[in-house]
Amino acid sequence: MADLAAHGRRLGKAGGTVRTLIAKARDVRYLSVYGYTRLVGYDAALDLRPDVLERVDVQGGRFTFTLREGHRWSDGHPFTSEDFRYYWEDVANEKELSPEGPPAFFLVEGKPPQVEYPDPRTVRYTWDRPNPMFLPALAAPRDPLIYRPAHYLKPFHPRYVGKEAAEAAAKAQKLRSWAALHNRLDDNYELMNPDCPTLQAWVPRTRSPATRFAFERNRSYHRLDTAGTQLPYIDRIVMDVASSGLMVAKTNAGEADLMFRGLTMPDIPSLKEGEKVHRYRTNLWPVARGSEIALYPNLTTLDPAFRVLNRDIRFRHALSLAVDRRTLNNTLLFGLGTEGNDTVVADSPLFSPELRTLNATYDPAQAIRLLDEAGLDRRDGTGIRVMADGRPLEIVVESDGEAGEILDALTLIAEFWREVGIRLVAKPQERSNLRRRSLGGLTVMVAAQGLDLAVPTAIMPPTELSPAQPDHYSWPRWSLNVESHGRSGEACDLPEVQRLIDLDRQWRDTDDAGKQAAIWREMLMNHARNTWVIGTVAGALQPVVTADRLVNLPAKALYSWEPTAMIGVQRLDEVFWDDAADQRAQAE
Repeated sequence: MADLAAHGRRLGKAGGTVRTLIAKARDVRYLSVYGYTRLVGYDAALDLRPDVLERVDVQGGRFTFTLREGHRWSDGHPFTSEDFRYYWEDVANEKELSPEGPPAFFLVEGKPPQVEYPDPRTVRYTWDRPNPMFLPALAAPRDPLIYRPAHYLKPFHPRYVGKEAAEAAAKAQKLRSWAALHNRLDDNYELMNPDCPTLQAWVPRTRSPATRFAFERNRSYHRLDTAGTQLPYIDRIVMDVASSGLMVAKTNAGEADLMFRGLTMPDIPSLKEGEKVHRYRTNLWPVARGSEIALYPNLTTLDPAFRVLNRDIRFRHALSLAVDRRTLNNTLLFGLGTEGNDTVVADSPLFSPELRTLNATYDPAQAIRLLDEAGLDRRDGTGIRVMADGRPLEIVVESDGEAGEILDALTLIAEFWREVGIRLVAKPQERSNLRRRSLGGLTVMVAAQGLDLAVPTAIMPPTELSPAQPDHYSWPRWSLNVESHGRSGEACDLPEVQRLIDLDRQWRDTDDAGKQAAIWREMLMNHARNTWVIGTVAGALQPVVTADRLVNLPAKALYSWEPTAMIGVQRLDEVFWDDAADQRAQAE
């Protein structure tokens, strides 16, 4: 049961429709993120707890899942261990559906688990060693869905109906293979197939293409409130497709009952204007991100001169010390942000103040001295420093072209760096092209958002802090090497970064939370001392707009992709329409 009283919420009543807006049809999938139904998931205090599962028992490398008695899919069919077996044997280990095999969190030292299904309510995964990646992966914003509605998908799988029948079914739908049809029907994340049974709180009822998508409450949903009322309280969710440029205006006009995606901090004044007339409130949730804008010097760039400079700690420290974060804060975040490194936020139990401030104050005089010491003491006729190969020190900073706030920040940073003899040239581009250039070693520096997991606890993987993350812009070719087990990219040849790789491996080798916390802290301090990423300012505010009568979401809570799944850990299924709130508002 959901313990509402424990986190200051009220028992509600069932009924009503919630309207929201999306920028494109595919964005309906985000309901599977912030609806946040998981086998195990984080609560509002970021403690990991069973959710869909009744119980989880962990002994070393053995994980035993106990399913709820009588739990059913949205179509009424029993949810059993057979749904886990189907995923493991017929999806994850079926080459035509999963060419790369099971997800990485299923592998310990490259080996998959032994999987057993002792009875319809029990599933057991056993590895020879601890696998601390496993449960946090199941609580991720994007559900890995390690189960499938077997009864629904078997009629389209050749193992159960034969190759000929499976291919014929695909051909009838004008698809190239049975696997393509299976992937289209297997739709618990995208939410585009109303026929696919789900365990989520709301069931899709609209097929694409459409401009309005409706979801209805799942009458087989597993959660109850403390009075025994089945959740969710809300009967229907309606998503209307609207131009991204009209999101604020439509919200301001009262055309949404709940809105957050598509709204940003600069929209707050406009949103506040419509509150009284259209009876909504603009809640401001702190964004849990390491830095709103961060600079990533590419230590694996193929440019030989910049490879030397980017690996020089004096150069990285100089770039950081030359940034006037106070001006960035005032310009971008109304002076409300937190200036300093790209690191965890103060709400994390792993935070310490020096992680934010070390090598991240504004000291242009020290920046000039460090640049001189790094061999950049010569300047050309325009005052720009000259590199060892004779080129002017011109740093091309590449970024995602859709991130307008990053381009605004780069305009200011260009002025700061010009004062110490560095020319910055911004190069916005399409995101996939940026990633290709990064992995190819063609970028010198990238501007992007900072740490995504910035409110971690010890049991959450520190993947972003080492080359264990494939798309990290500071060391993309080392990341590629780690991800490919040495087949691609370059082997790390910098001891301080190799230490991060070793620490990440140590974290994966233990399920002792105390040891994991110590590893996290060493990795975070390694980053602060070495300035692998140049943070600027954190602490943006995310507008979360709710109709006055729509209650049970907090006025203030942390907002992030991971681990909060946007608003997911705050339990959308507990939100309800409160008529008394409307009467109070009218009286005022």
